[in-house]
Amino acid sequence: MAKNFVSNKDETVVMFKNPFLEKLSRIHWSVPLILYVPVAFYFLYRALFVLKLGILSIIGLYFSGIAIWTLTEYVLHRFVFHAHFPGKLGARISFIVHGVHHDYPKDSKRLVMVPSISIPLAVIFYTLFYFVFGPVYASPAFAGLITGYLIYDMTHYAIHHYNTKSPFWLSLKQHHAIHHYSESDRGYGVSTKFWDHVFRTMFRKPKEAKQNVEA
Repeated sequence: MAKNFVSNKDETVVMFKNPFLEKLSRIHWSVPLILYVPVAFYFLYRALFVLKLGILSIIGLYFSGIAIWTLTEYVLHRFVFHAHFPGKLGARISFIVHGVHHDYPKDSKRLVMVPSISIPLAVIFYTLFYFVFGPVYASPAFAGLITGYLIYDMTHYAIHHYNTKSPFWLSLKQHHAIHHYSESDRGYGVSTKFWDHVFRTMFRKPKEAKQNVEA
């Protein structure tokens, strides 16, 4: 099996000579929770107590937002994170965006999305939701999207750094391990395999990477 990583230890490689940029590229796994749990609660509060939406409407829109995130996660991972940009500059961008994670998959400081990227993306997605769902229904749907993003980030961290005996989590862990160590051109789902089934990007030889899954 080809070795598709530089180091499988929890170590961080320097990406930027500028100390400020380098600091921005590293993040503790808890930061997204600190930033975005209050955001999700705010939009749910707004939907219920300010906009006076019904419980069933809120629940439906909230879970629609989570579902939209799962597709967003797949699309970003497949078509943005794994994009191969041309030239030396393109290769550098590809490395910064996602290549560093494949070279150092156990690096605990580069496993969740940094705020310098997640905050602009959140603003963009809220704007899209505002125009697609309207100013009223956007609130619970956006809260669901934020929840889906947090599930993704926490799942990604956990499957790289936590052991589990749960069949469900072990299945996700194996799925992501195969993506890292065997077939990086497939298996783009992290929090769910659903879209890999839909778009036929499940693995050709899943048994080849079982040895990379830690019990």
